[in-house]
Amino acid sequence: MHMIRRVLSFRIGNPILSGLYYSFFWMMLGALILSLLLWSSGMKEQSLSHYIYVVHAIAAVFGGMVAGKRSGKKGWYHGGLTGILYGLLIIVIGFLALDSSLRIGDLLLLGTVFASAAIGGMFGVNIRNNL
Repeated sequence: MHMIRRVLSFRIGNPILSGLYYSFFWMMLGALILSLLLWSSGMKEQSLSHYIYVVHAIAAVFGGMVAGKRSGKKGWYHGGLTGILYGLLIIVIGFLALDSSLRIGDLLLLGTVFASAAIGGMFGVNIRNNL
């Protein structure tokens, strides 16, 4: 039974890649919650823009926290780099899928996810050191 658990386990060794993995997981969970909120209430799609920034910030915090915890040092650096890569991937996906151009809101998104993930990375390092 122990061999089966070892074969089926999946762990990403690189702290930044694992942070990106968790960021996208939390982003998908937030998108699902926003979709259910939009479907079940009388909300309009135009009022979702502020909530989208909140979902991205929360996803970046958790991704930065995982990156900082896995790295064990320089949490703001690993978290911030995770946030920048997460934001750039979101912008590139939006460009390729929706044919959107670069806007001021995209720079705001990059700043938000960088700051959120850097703070999450600092917390992640401290979680690791205190355990």
